[in-house]
Amino acid sequence: MAMSCKDSNKAAAAAAAAAAAMDGKYVRYTPEQVEALERLYHDCPKPSSMRRQQLIRECPILSNIEPKQIKVWFQNRREKQRKEASRLQGVNRKLTAMNRLLMEENDRLQKQVSQLVYENGYFRQNNPSNALPTKDTSCESVVTSGQKHHLTPQHPPRDASPAGLLSIAEETLAEFLSKATGTAVEWVQMPGMKPGPDSIGIVAISHGCSGVAARACGLVGLEPSRVAEILKDRPSWFRDCRAVDVLNVLPTANGGTIELLYMQLYAPTTLAPGRDFWLLRYTSVMDDGSMVVCERSLSNTQNGPSMPAVPNFVRAEMLPSGYLIRPCDGGGSIIHIVDHLNFEAWSVPEVLRPLYESSTMLAQKITMAALRQLRQIAQDNSQSSVTNWGRRPAALRALSHRLSRGFNEALNGFNDEGWSLLGNDGMDDITILVNSNPDKLITLNTPFTNGYNSVSHSVLCAKASMLLQNVPPAILLRFLREHRSEWADTSIDAYSAAAIKIGPRVGNFGGQVILPLAQTFEHEELLEVIKLEGVVQSPEDAMMPRDVLLLQLCSGMDENTVGTCAELIFAPIDASFTDDVPLLPSGFRIIPLDSCKEAGSPNRTLDLASALEAGTAGAKSSNGVSMTGGTTRSVMTIAFQFGFESHMQENVASIARQYVRSIISSVQRVALALSPSHVGPHGSGLRSSLGNPEAHTLARWICQSYRNYMGVELLKCSGGGGNESILKAMWHHSDAILCCSVKALPVFTFANQAGVDMLETTLVALQDIPLEKIFDDNGRKNLCSEFPQIMNQGFASLQGGICLSSMGRPISYERAVAWKVLNEEDDAHCICFMFVNWSFV
Repeated sequence: MAMSCKDSNKAAAAAAAAAAAMDGKYVRYTPEQVEALERLYHDCPKPSSMRRQQLIRECPILSNIEPKQIKVWFQNRREKQRKEASRLQGVNRKLTAMNRLLMEENDRLQKQVSQLVYENGYFRQNNPSNALPTKDTSCESVVTSGQKHHLTPQHPPRDASPAGLLSIAEETLAEFLSKATGTAVEWVQMPGMKPGPDSIGIVAISHGCSGVAARACGLVGLEPSRVAEILKDRPSWFRDCRAVDVLNVLPTANGGTIELLYMQLYAPTTLAPGRDFWLLRYTSVMDDGSMVVCERSLSNTQNGPSMPAVPNFVRAEMLPSGYLIRPCDGGGSIIHIVDHLNFEAWSVPEVLRPLYESSTMLAQKITMAALRQLRQIAQDNSQSSVTNWGRRPAALRALSHRLSRGFNEALNGFNDEGWSLLGNDGMDDITILVNSNPDKLITLNTPFTNGYNSVSHSVLCAKASMLLQNVPPAILLRFLREHRSEWADTSIDAYSAAAIKIGPRVGNFGGQVILPLAQTFEHEELLEVIKLEGVVQSPEDAMMPRDVLLLQLCSGMDENTVGTCAELIFAPIDASFTDDVPLLPSGFRIIPLDSCKEAGSPNRTLDLASALEAGTAGAKSSNGVSMTGGTTRSVMTIAFQFGFESHMQENVASIARQYVRSIISSVQRVALALSPSHVGPHGSGLRSSLGNPEAHTLARWICQSYRNYMGVELLKCSGGGGNESILKAMWHHSDAILCCSVKALPVFTFANQAGVDMLETTLVALQDIPLEKIFDDNGRKNLCSEFPQIMNQGFASLQGGICLSSMGRPISYERAVAWKVLNEEDDAHCICFMFVNWSFV
């Protein structure tokens, strides 16, 4: 009987397995063999030698495999099951702890509801003008009873003695616990936060209390003592914390400690001073083994120790806050965090007050940052100790911290760090600071291997802030990150101003390549190396362009995240890129001033179809932002640092002012293009982004040309639908559709949503991408060979392969189709590409 092809393949696989077994090599089992072994494993996970021999006799498909190899298979299978069981046990412990946490949260919410029902009943039965009687505390947590009566002080006399400080500490503990586990504050769920085993935790913000407050609880895979150690080191995870000085430590009789702290916070913009706090911190262990770290501000009304005012800072208040850390069964900790602050918003310009009065912003910057730091460290401890570029996670976090801290130092320009104000040029838009402190320059004077002389005697910082209207910070930041050529002048910011040559500057570069370095647990922050290719600093460099490297920190690119600021901070580095590489950070910070959540997808300003719907709906702009409630506002702060030689100060200051003003002009231009009011169906933004003709006509031409060349419809509605329905269907088509110009160097002119996502760009920046840039060498060769056929025959099919996004990420596609798009006069208007079944590699 003739053997079928399938049987022949099975026999060949069995023969290969037998030969490998004879040679003692790894055996690759066929699916049929694995199925037979799995059946036996289900009945007998640890078969004896006799049972294995019997299996070989009963299953001819295993006859060519040595019994020794089958024994190894069962050993490996048992080890796999042990690992899976261990993983499931860990997941079960995590779910059990999360369930406990949710039950406690549910109990607290029930108490809060009971309290609201009680107050509502009282208001209904009594004259609203009467004073509210003493609250029934039966619905409160045990630790909250007696903590809410502030009308008549109940505190015993206190002073700076140990007994007086202990009295303040005990009261602080009780008030903190009433917020963490009781109903002392009315908490509402943070918008966009969904609790679950893989979420950061349960996050809530205050409603109707004095100051701003945020609360979070979650699970972390660290022991309580380690959690407390990390959280008490606030400058290591809170980027806006300049310093925490421990001025005094007092032990308590119960084994706890009382610390007197002085803390300073950086100002986030140039428009407001920094904040400082005079604090008492109390650390103790409760009867159930939970560890508590609580803090509060010390004020003159408490008769405790005082701290004089410090220049350039506004004294803010921390109301009872802290951390409740409970050991979790099976390891790890359950943590409750409460942050309750009064930032004294009266001291800042009115336009900035929403920033200082937002509990959502507080939750993102402090409360959730603490949880993220704990989860990140726990993840690093459970995984490999070496990541990309051979760096340990702690080293990468240190680099991110140095970038952020250096940017904050330049932005604030404190005198005690050596900064001094330089006179302006008659215009107050740009502030210039100079720093000649040797401590700041000692690590800066290192020769760069890229050929730039970095010897500097001083550092100059040019900074400014500007108000942006109706442009999402995340979208603007993504544009600045992806399209540096739109605003950067590499002849200035690429390296120390000592390298700036007096005379004409060129300041061009061929393109940028983004090399991922690290990302945080939830991908809210990226650390990357930017390679600027073919940088031309001056006319004499034109013959030999250089490559320039930047270390870059990027955060806040998810516009669906509420209350977070967007930052793009970068610094030049040399090719050696050591852990102690000298850094001189510059960059952008965009802070939203409106706490409302904007709906829509991450690419909403690019959605042409929704732009059409906006014309009839009237309630939303083209990007999904509600326009009925007024415009959204944000403040952008720009700070650029330059190292320079002392004798060049006036020249460098003039160049820096001119440069930052040019950046402000570029940002304003980009923000205007991204603004929803300029992307609507009746504005010029849509037409200009698509070129000429308009979107409806172009979509119709694309479908007509495809039907003429291919004999089939590109879209279901293209045969009988109107222009608007054709454009909508094309925009939402699952395959990437992109049009490029018919020129010597074709560039893209249009893309649907899938095409924009594939290229990782925006419609505004699409025309900056040449066609040849997205293909690798093989793709370019195939395109060159098929291009004459596209122009002569009108279409061509391209084999599947790899292309590249504007970020340099590889993309695989199953196949591609290219066809010539004809206009009404049957002239070639553009060439359209459709990439089928594409995905990032």
